[in-house]
Amino acid sequence: METIGVLLGLALLIVLALRGTNIFIASIVSALVVAVTNGLAIATAFGHDYTGAMFGFAGKYFLLFLAGAVFGRVMGETGAAASIAHALADRLGARRALVIVTFATALLTYGGVNVFIVVFATYPLGLVLVQRANIPKRLLGAAIGLGAGTFTMTALPGSPSIQNAISAQNLGTTLAAAPVLGLVAGAIMLALGLGYLEWQQRRAERSGDGFRSAPTDVLAEAEEGAQPAPHWALASMPLIVVVATILVPLWMASRLPPDAGGGALVTVLRFARDQQILWPGVAMALATLLAVVSMRRFLPSVKSALGRGAESSALPLLNTAAVIGFGGVVQATTAFNWFTGLMIGSGLPPLVSAAISVNIVAGIVGSASGGLGIWMPTLAQYYLDAGVPPAILHRVVTVAAGGFDTMPHCGVVITFFTIMGMTHREAYKDLFMICVAIPVVATVVIVALGMTMY
Repeated sequence: METIGVLLGLALLIVLALRGTNIFIASIVSALVVAVTNGLAIATAFGHDYTGAMFGFAGKYFLLFLAGAVFGRVMGETGAAASIAHALADRLGARRALVIVTFATALLTYGGVNVFIVVFATYPLGLVLVQRANIPKRLLGAAIGLGAGTFTMTALPGSPSIQNAISAQNLGTTLAAAPVLGLVAGAIMLALGLGYLEWQQRRAERSGDGFRSAPTDVLAEAEEGAQPAPHWALASMPLIVVVATILVPLWMASRLPPDAGGGALVTVLRFARDQQILWPGVAMALATLLAVVSMRRFLPSVKSALGRGAESSALPLLNTAAVIGFGGVVQATTAFNWFTGLMIGSGLPPLVSAAISVNIVAGIVGSASGGLGIWMPTLAQYYLDAGVPPAILHRVVTVAAGGFDTMPHCGVVITFFTIMGMTHREAYKDLFMICVAIPVVATVVIVALGMTMY
């Protein structure tokens, strides 16, 4: 009965999400079903398990979400993001709109901009590009998903993503853990993703399926040249600063001798190595400062941009945290304990078991970061004790968490489809292929490769 109750709660959460129900309400109602069917005290389930998981996550990652949101807002309002994308369009051609969108979003995400912010920042430009190329808008969503929610989010070494930071913080590794596995997974996701988009674009051309705007789309606002914008080289500098600020200190810290002194440089390098959640926020704060100073004439109001950026961090953070609150109730059930025991006693190779278990947890909460946030304190130590090297475990579970996380009740999916003015029925299939099916393939490959490395 307990397990059935968890499945019913999850099914209800997915159905409510598909019907457009507010994610806060959906997560609370679904958590109530789980609590009642598992005999949990309502006061404890919501006063401790739900709110504890929700606000524990929100409090821990607030500064990282805030830094990413402010940086994304400044990059958007200065026209820097649009400038980079238009530069790619000039070099690749209009028909390559989906490739352009993929790489533009990838640059922003790898530069540290939160996935939610990337969606807001790149959608208007992508809308114009697919309109010019007469490409179905559903494929725009898949292209943004490929660039922002796959290889840059979980695979590429040094990515300042929330997912990468959670794994580093809990396993004592760095953001660049297991670089070979990360690069292999990233290459698979990028290659298969671009191949799928090209295949679907050609099918659309043959069938006459073209661009159709939604009533909420305002194309004129995204037209090239609508406002002055910085040169793409200048616009790229803040992104370079983010990546360099994260990767260079990690590389230098890894080469510190054991008897290194306590000078200022050594202290900074150790801080960058040890503070895997706070340091990416510092990197994005520095990049924001550079963007404001170097592109001030393109920014109508610094105070307004920073304020709106800070405000825009709340919705994605709380959307994610609400679903994690549902996961907190699930985590308190007998059924979850049964699942944990099943994974540990499955007899599967530890790396295989780890990849499966974190993927399932991420699917339950509809969030890669939420899944990792629950999985790490409950199951990670078992796999470390089983002999899996921390760096390999870091990369495998991070990539694996980016599989079933993109379920219909995922906060990013709900927010994204709302912005696009599209329904799950219209656009979810392509997003599923890009953000679920292909990452699962990449996970299988690096699990097999990782098992040969220890």
